[in-house]
Amino acid sequence: MKEVVKESNWRRTLQSALAEDKERTIAIPGEFERVFRAYHGLVFRTAYRITGNAADAEDVSQTVFLRLFRREDHANVLENEESYLRRAAINAALDVIRSRHVDRTVELLDPPAEPAYDDPRELRQALAQALAELKARSAEVFTLRFLEGFSNPQIARMLGISQVLVAVIVHRTRQQLRNELGAYLSSRTHVANPVSRTQETGHEE
Repeated sequence: MKEVVKESNWRRTLQSALAEDKERTIAIPGEFERVFRAYHGLVFRTAYRITGNAADAEDVSQTVFLRLFRREDHANVLENEESYLRRAAINAALDVIRSRHVDRTVELLDPPAEPAYDDPRELRQALAQALAELKARSAEVFTLRFLEGFSNPQIARMLGISQVLVAVIVHRTRQQLRNELGAYLSSRTHVANPVSRTQETGHEE
């Protein structure tokens, strides 16, 4: 996915967000503006890979940069801006998925009559939900490895942990997600093909 951030759009978004913070001026510091210009696209793309939704990804971007703006007065300069913002985007996007799951509990009482079981977007949503239910470190490592495409050594450096620990987390998380998504796909196949056994045996059981 290619994301183009227009000058007028990102400035308007940031200005409007800062205007909601009553205790701060709307003026954007030069260093903060530089970071925003350099990494807004990265944050958006990372969030989009998890949420699968442009509006959610933009909300995540706004959340991430507002948090960064608010921490500047009392925090040291970021040692690795890209790593920090990528991880912030991952965690904020997972928060969106978690909140969406809570909001949809009522909707599940009235499901659609004919859900699109073969729609890849549904599988993507299932993966996102499964990720959101993982422990924070496991979800972060899995996302960096399989959605962002980083190697185990790179992830180890980004997170400040050993490559062995990264490998263990990747292995365990893959197994967990495989089990959860396997059950999901199995249930969908069963519901989507209720007459399969009738076709095989020639009669209903």
